[in-house]
Amino acid sequence: EDPVKEQTPAETTEQGPAVATQTSYARSVTPRRELNEEETATINLFEDAAPSVAFINTSTYRQDYWTRDITEIPQGSGSGFVWDKEGHIVTNFHVIEDADKATVTLSDQSTYEADLVGYAREKDLAILRIKAPREKLVPIPVGTSDDLMVGQSVYAIGNPFGLDQTLTTGIISALGREIKSRSGTPIRDVIQTDAAINPGNSGGPLLDSQGS
Repeated sequence: EDPVKEQTPAETTEQGPAVATQTSYARSVTPRRELNEEETATINLFEDAAPSVAFINTSTYRQDYWTRDITEIPQGSGSGFVWDKEGHIVTNFHVIEDADKATVTLSDQSTYEADLVGYAREKDLAILRIKAPREKLVPIPVGTSDDLMVGQSVYAIGNPFGLDQTLTTGIISALGREIKSRSGTPIRDVIQTDAAINPGNSGGPLLDSQGS
């Protein structure tokens, strides 16, 4: 393409006005290449699983000593995923620990107050339940960890801000690991992955290459 001449402010010298010019070259956009099979599979996996991932927001109540007024104080947030059409939401216990109130925001941005119906502090697991219409609940496909292999691809999905989902990818880097729960109790047979877990992604699902 032809260069485009751009005029810049004129300068005056003892011999008279001098006009400076700057030459710039317009660039054409390089067409995007076709996605390979791996990229397409990852995109499809994310699009299929994203509606099952929820945002969890928690708060506590504080009563003023003198006025006895009660104030709701934001506490924290995290992710979770839809387990069934009855409105059960799975998350980590530390996401809702010490909270007086929890709300769950689904992928369509609809928000519901949640009840804590069960938890295992020693496993860092908690189950919430929301009263949402069944058509809004998209249960996550259930997989198995019995036949996992080191080196297998995995995908972590979270909803850290309640606006949209995030995806990180990695591999299973080890099996049978042990970590301590919030109560100090060892959690055995842990799956170790190098997929990045960003702030707010706690409680989200770890998926295999089939999206389970």
